[in-house]
Amino acid sequence: MDETNKIKEMLGDLLWLNAVIATEMIQITENTSTLVRNASPPARCLEEHQSLRAMALTIAEKYQKGSILREHLTGHR
Repeated sequence: MDETNKIKEMLGDLLWLNAVIATEMIQITENTSTLVRNASPPARCLEEHQSLRAMALTIAEKYQKGSILREHLTGHR
């Protein structure tokens, strides 16, 4: 594998990892909000978070097809 391909692979891995981190941070934010409010976050926030998760998942799946991220995200809640 030449250096350019190694760099492309590494960048793909980093993009995927950042998408995982982003989706987990969204979940942490929702969980924290639920604890602090003693109620679910506002519906608007939940809708926006779902859109952000979907965007992160789309990006991640460009570079890591067949990962368990989609399955994991659908298990949140």
